[in-house]
Amino acid sequence: MIEFEGLSIRYQAAGPTVVTDLNLNIGEGEFVLVVGGTGSGKSTLLGSINGLVPHFTGGIVSGEVRVDGRSTRDHRPRDLADLVGVVPQDPLAGFVTDTVEEELAYTMECLGIEPSIMRRRVEETLDLLGLADLRSRALRSLSGGQRQRAAIGAVLTAHPRVLVLDEPTSALDPGAAEEVLAALHRLVHDLGITVVMAEHRLERVVQYADRIIALSGPGVPAAVGAPPDVMSTAAIAPPVVHLGRVAGWNPPPITVRDARRQATTLRQLLIGHLPPLRPVSSVAAPDLGSTPIAGVKRLGVRYGSITALRSVDLDVHAGEVVAVMGRNGAGKSTLLGTLVGSTTPTSGHVLIHGRDPRELRGPELLEHVGLVPQDPADLLEAATIAEECAASDRDANCEAGTTRAILALLAPEITDLTHPRDLSEGQRLLLALSIVLAARPGLLCLDEPTRGLDYPTKERLAVLLADLAAAGHAIVLATHDVELVAEVATRVVIVADGDVVADGPTVEVVTSSPMFAPQVAKVMSPEPWLTVGEIAAALRVAGSGPATNTATNTAANTAANTGESA
Repeated sequence: MIEFEGLSIRYQAAGPTVVTDLNLNIGEGEFVLVVGGTGSGKSTLLGSINGLVPHFTGGIVSGEVRVDGRSTRDHRPRDLADLVGVVPQDPLAGFVTDTVEEELAYTMECLGIEPSIMRRRVEETLDLLGLADLRSRALRSLSGGQRQRAAIGAVLTAHPRVLVLDEPTSALDPGAAEEVLAALHRLVHDLGITVVMAEHRLERVVQYADRIIALSGPGVPAAVGAPPDVMSTAAIAPPVVHLGRVAGWNPPPITVRDARRQATTLRQLLIGHLPPLRPVSSVAAPDLGSTPIAGVKRLGVRYGSITALRSVDLDVHAGEVVAVMGRNGAGKSTLLGTLVGSTTPTSGHVLIHGRDPRELRGPELLEHVGLVPQDPADLLEAATIAEECAASDRDANCEAGTTRAILALLAPEITDLTHPRDLSEGQRLLLALSIVLAARPGLLCLDEPTRGLDYPTKERLAVLLADLAAAGHAIVLATHDVELVAEVATRVVIVADGDVVADGPTVEVVTSSPMFAPQVAKVMSPEPWLTVGEIAAALRVAGSGPATNTATNTAANTAANTGESA
């Protein structure tokens, strides 16, 4: 169905190849997962399948890509629209109409499909992706996850033979992500549609893949193979794979089910060991009875007839990392909006350091509270990274070079002369985060901060957030990333239909929830382990005593030698 023949792509004549000498045939009804670090070329590879690269983005292409016999050299994206459906990273940028139902019908209108067929396909897709209740909603009024599902639906109604998706689950809650992936699985197995997907959250998708294309960066040929083969040596892998490496399982498992079958000996070895207690606040000897940095009392927010939040109470103290979780549309982004003063409460009040955030202006607001929004492009205005960072330093009234230094820590691969709009979704997020952090706000709010980030970058982000909390900052994350929550959150708040339904220490809340539990918690249940790092540390201690058998000795020695974390 898709043939890559010696494909190499570079964007400058003297620059490195982004995709290097790829030779691969992808068959009909195959599910192929593209993995790699932030900026490694995943979006470029996906764009080559329907001719967006180079016909739209530019670039120098050698070799050839053919889809069902049609060469992308001779066929532009419009010539492949009946064969290839593409769901981009930013769904809002691809919408053409105003409402969900209209968007689902638009592609079919362009292809000249009969109205009776269009109507049937729209209804089928609304049901398939759980969009029936949103059919008349304005696309701009949807939450990030709802927009993502609408974008997938708009492509599916045309019944393409190849479906290309760039991080389709990045903005979805765990339940919605499973629904979308299950729907894609049915399309592959029941209808023979070929799916090529790039995704950073491998813990969600690797079990569905038939093959993996692993990109390692400019100038390095891709590794291609079955998921167990690629994941056994890949540097970028989901937590369950790292757990298998720490425990000495060979080959390491790629699913929670496989890991649980091998975890009996590991559980026995850890009897009597418990992970260290994660304090509610990481600030030394905190007085949680003192005035919180952020105080929310009886907060209610309505958008016309829609209730987004109802009577929410929430205090956030210095040193806390509070993860706000819940389904798409539950009210998480609205809560963050009220904390920074961009959303006006219908009832109740919000105080930041004892003041209403809506009354704060300019540098004073930046010092009190900062928000990294779901769409980081909202904060970007300049033509180069250097200009963006310099403007941030001036706005924050901080020393010149502060923003650039933070960005170099988070994303050292980004250069000064790059245009912000040329960055990947994850890189734009890191730039926006650097801009907000330059003012060192007392309260830092992040809306889906790991969207588009690979595992190593998430680790750097988690370390940075832990350091900020230790220095006395308060952090509120609205996120669907259960693995980030397991690594860094001291407290979890779950919001459902505008209400707070759970609020407590991370280990208590996530281990009791099948939906929000990280992979390690699912494998090690009922014991309260959250991360591979916790288990590796415990194995180093357990390994100091006599091993009961060869398997436990292997686990202890592997942990002592590697000390890997998720």
